[in-house]
Amino acid sequence: MARVVVSLKIFPADVDVNLETLKEKIRGSLPGYASIYEFEEEPIAFGLVALIVHIVLPENQAGGLDEIERIIRNIGDVSDIQTIMVRRV
Repeated sequence: MARVVVSLKIFPADVDVNLETLKEKIRGSLPGYASIYEFEEEPIAFGLVALIVHIVLPENQAGGLDEIERIIRNIGDVSDIQTIMVRRV
């Protein structure tokens, strides 16, 4: 079964959001078919740092990306999400 890697840019709600705590919230909220490959941090401006999260999920999981985005958006410390890339691995 093929898998895809989805890269999401996650913007915290405030500069005071603890990124390590946010990473754990994201990791703990993902459905069982998805896993975190890697987190990166990207400085934006004025102390705001976005998280880039690379998530691996099955290619044939219908609606999987939509579900993951919805789950992450519902985390209280998240302001916005951008899908950067989706690629087959």
